[in-house]
Amino acid sequence: MYRTKAYSAASATSPLGSATIPRRDPTPHDVQIEILFCGICHSDLHAVRNEWSSVMPTVYPIVPGHEIVGRVTKVGSAVTKYKPGDLAAVGCMVDSDGACPQCKAGLEQFCPNLILTYNAPDKHKTAPVTYGGYSNSIVIEERFVLRVPSNLDLAGAAPLLCAGITTYSPMRHWGVSKGKKVGIVGLGGLGHMGVKFAHAFGAHTVVFTTSPKKTEDALRLGADEVVVSRNADEMKKHAGTFDFILDAVSAEHDINAYLDLLGRDGNLTLVGAPPKPMGVSSFTLIVRRRSLSGSAIGGIAETQEMLDFCGKHNITSDVEVIPIQKVNEAYERLLRSDVKYRFSIDMASLKSE
Repeated sequence: MYRTKAYSAASATSPLGSATIPRRDPTPHDVQIEILFCGICHSDLHAVRNEWSSVMPTVYPIVPGHEIVGRVTKVGSAVTKYKPGDLAAVGCMVDSDGACPQCKAGLEQFCPNLILTYNAPDKHKTAPVTYGGYSNSIVIEERFVLRVPSNLDLAGAAPLLCAGITTYSPMRHWGVSKGKKVGIVGLGGLGHMGVKFAHAFGAHTVVFTTSPKKTEDALRLGADEVVVSRNADEMKKHAGTFDFILDAVSAEHDINAYLDLLGRDGNLTLVGAPPKPMGVSSFTLIVRRRSLSGSAIGGIAETQEMLDFCGKHNITSDVEVIPIQKVNEAYERLLRSDVKYRFSIDMASLKSE
């Protein structure tokens, strides 16, 4: 066991601050990574403030962070895919049972015994729970380590490990490709990645936003059209024409307005999570055999596929790079949607603590 610097919160009302945490020494199958950048996900804020207490109560102290990019510093004797000096990444999960049907299908994200990167039981007993990427280093089993294409900007690559795979996975599942018409609802941390992927897949990409001010940015990111969703006439023009819509909005909104835009056998997938149940019109689904679904992240193989796709198309998240010392300010700005489009922490700043 060794100790490393981190930023943690001691309670739901405490700010994140400097701390020292334990990490296990690498076992034969482990990879030790020096963390270079860690993205800030809205899930980090929810977990730090225990806002998901009914589903995933927070165990304190908590070290958040599951959008991790770094460099390998040490590998166990049985590791074959990585060597010191390699660029590597870690996403939302660090272990699964490997034996269930989900794991065997490469869908570790649905494993009933999934271990998340932070605030999950630590089977190694190094600490009561797993500690995430707001730290100088991390030790991960080889099968959950991902390779980062060398041409990608590392600060922008970090959010790919959550925001990237969360939007890429449902598009792959529902067959987004050239010739398809795809809608992206909301232009935030998730939505802006959805635009980039839909465009790279060759789909005709339409962004739906409540803010006309976002039109220029949406077009810059790869949208072919922008629809102001409060304009009923603009919405009506697109009725029944979409093959796929990705809904990345976490605020309450009328889901039926977007279901009406789907063509026959069209699908709308939720990746945003509004706090209250949505009222869905069954008739809207029935008349054109439309479907409504949800999606989380992807499995390890699909996440690597996504990173490789990003390397080929030079896709990264639009980020604002901050030092770790500004993380509490970043959380407050995140609540105001005051970032384009993700924060990425330069973890070199932690060394000065």
